[in-house]
Amino acid sequence: MKKNKTIKTSKLVLIVLIASFFVIIGQLIHIAMFDKVDGIDIASFAKNRNTTTKTLYASRGSIYDVNGDILAQTANSYTVIAYLSESRTKDINNPKHVVDKEMTARKLSEVFEKNKITSMTYEYILELLSKNRYQVELGPGGREITEVLKSEIESLSLPGIAFTKSTMRYYTKSTLAPYIIGYAKKNDDGKITGEMGIEKYYDDELEGEDGKTTYETDVYGYRLPNSTETTVEPKEGKDIYLTIDSNIQLFLENSISELSDKYEMSWLTFTVADAKTGAILGSASNPTFDLNKQNMESYLNPLVSYQYEPGSTMKIFSFLAAMDNNVYKGSNTYMSGSVKVGDTTIHDFNDVGWGEITYDTGFAYSSNVGAVYLSKAVGREKLREFYDRSGFGQKTGITLPGEVEGYANFIYDTEIATASFGQGITTTPIQNIQALTMLANDGIILKPYIVSKIVDRTTGNVDFTGQRQEIRQVTSKDNIEKIRKLMDNALYDTITDAAYYQPSNIRMIGKTGTANIPSSKGGYLKGKYDYIRSFAGLFPAEDPKYIIYVSTKQFIGPIKALAKAVTSVVEDVANYKNIAELDSTVSKNEIIVLDNYLNTLVEETEEKIKNLNLNPIILGDGKYVLKMYPNKDSKVLKDSKVFIVTSQNNYVMPDVLSWSENEIKTFCNLIGLNYNISGYGRVVSQSIAANSVIDLNDTLTIVLE
Repeated sequence: MKKNKTIKTSKLVLIVLIASFFVIIGQLIHIAMFDKVDGIDIASFAKNRNTTTKTLYASRGSIYDVNGDILAQTANSYTVIAYLSESRTKDINNPKHVVDKEMTARKLSEVFEKNKITSMTYEYILELLSKNRYQVELGPGGREITEVLKSEIESLSLPGIAFTKSTMRYYTKSTLAPYIIGYAKKNDDGKITGEMGIEKYYDDELEGEDGKTTYETDVYGYRLPNSTETTVEPKEGKDIYLTIDSNIQLFLENSISELSDKYEMSWLTFTVADAKTGAILGSASNPTFDLNKQNMESYLNPLVSYQYEPGSTMKIFSFLAAMDNNVYKGSNTYMSGSVKVGDTTIHDFNDVGWGEITYDTGFAYSSNVGAVYLSKAVGREKLREFYDRSGFGQKTGITLPGEVEGYANFIYDTEIATASFGQGITTTPIQNIQALTMLANDGIILKPYIVSKIVDRTTGNVDFTGQRQEIRQVTSKDNIEKIRKLMDNALYDTITDAAYYQPSNIRMIGKTGTANIPSSKGGYLKGKYDYIRSFAGLFPAEDPKYIIYVSTKQFIGPIKALAKAVTSVVEDVANYKNIAELDSTVSKNEIIVLDNYLNTLVEETEEKIKNLNLNPIILGDGKYVLKMYPNKDSKVLKDSKVFIVTSQNNYVMPDVLSWSENEIKTFCNLIGLNYNISGYGRVVSQSIAANSVIDLNDTLTIVLE
């Protein structure tokens, strides 16, 4: 009986095995005969499940200023990891996990607080360390930290604290020209992408081309031994060299900083351009922001994205339009004060005018009435045509994102009249700069540009070179000479506020502007400070090489202060570019032209500077000169300070008593030290003791008297 059961069971097993064999054979025949099984492409499935492709990210190109100083680069970054599981520790005397969570949280929070990462508090870190996990990431404040902060944390020798390495975009001069440089940040997939400024506009050039590597893997994803591997190497991104000169940029930012420390404003934008080429040498603004922190209040670049009614700087072009159409007779007279246009009465800014004056005098006094009479003589079509030829109401095409067109259309008589003195139309700073280039080029306007060259890292080839680009002849050389003479008179031969814009070391031509601000309810705002104030200037007066343009909204301060901010930049640029005109009251023996001390021995250079009757300020304890200020070929007076930055970062605080405000700001900006200045005059107290080592995370507090 037992034997029969065994036979029956054996037969049943045999039958199952034979049936299974035929099912398998059938499946194999089906797979061999058909491309798809159960809707799946078998060939594609086999290929994909046995190969792995990894992206090899290209190294992003760097951004430099015109002198080759690096402004943006890709640097190593680190994320702090805390291992919490005791299983990592094999030797109790050499723990590999966080042993004392309270102590670890306290020490880490102190380092983060010192580095102004306020989110990483003791309580928050302790909460992370108390999780029941093998490891945790100390984010967000512990993500993408710098080499310096990593070293500080490593010096604590905390068990269980480690780091994962990555890359980040780092800005070496984090507050220098932030709206021009822009920023790039890492996406979720690890790719760094430009999101503002040059970083965004030239993202394709900077990012390069990613590579990839493909290899065979087993079903668990491990690489198969002796398998074939195909690799396409990434191509590095290109380097962008800007036309921005960091020294001129520093002049602008120091001037704006000084102004904004004392006075309030909605915004201010300030630009210097090369009048002979159209290159933008510096452009700064308030508010500003830190590129490494990306703490901006607005994403709009003031240079290209702010559009506003420009006011009386527009008289440069309405008067030129009258000259170009042969209706300007500078010696002819008119009655200033007011003029009726349709149902509207237009007044001069002082309401009463100056009696009967010439048109030349009207320009110097910035007479709205004179501009209105000239616009009538020119006519709507020809005035609009001249504005169009000058580039208003259209983009300049500068290679920065977010440029707007402005608005320069007018139809009715009152619109034509107000357009002649810069109301009812809108312009941008870059449009004004472009139009002003005609004053330095015999009537030809130049296209402004911001990139000096693009260099292929791989080959070293220069793929692009920025250069002078003529757009069109707008008016004649004779007319340009006339308007430049009027602009000279406006600064030097009148008793108006324009006289404040006279630099001490060079002659400049210019024109001021004041415009009402439109109200969202219609009409214009009526507050005491509800104006756009601006200034357009060129220097040297006899043959302009540089354009300076500043505009500010709701500036709560005296015109004299705004003018001082402008003239201080002009004076600095004139000295830096060695075009300053020597003051006749200064003996030539007191003027020293600086040599180039870069890469020289600090000890020898210090002695040379002293022998020139100058005062060397040595910053750092390096052996060689890394940077100097003022720069080579600059003209300085005897006893002036010459700042020498060495190749190290161990800075000792000098005795700054009796230093000027500009000297303090130059010193702080050169070494990257935060500062807070109050008062006026010379330094009477300093918060960091002389001869003490400077912690760049501290803030230097200065009192002036």
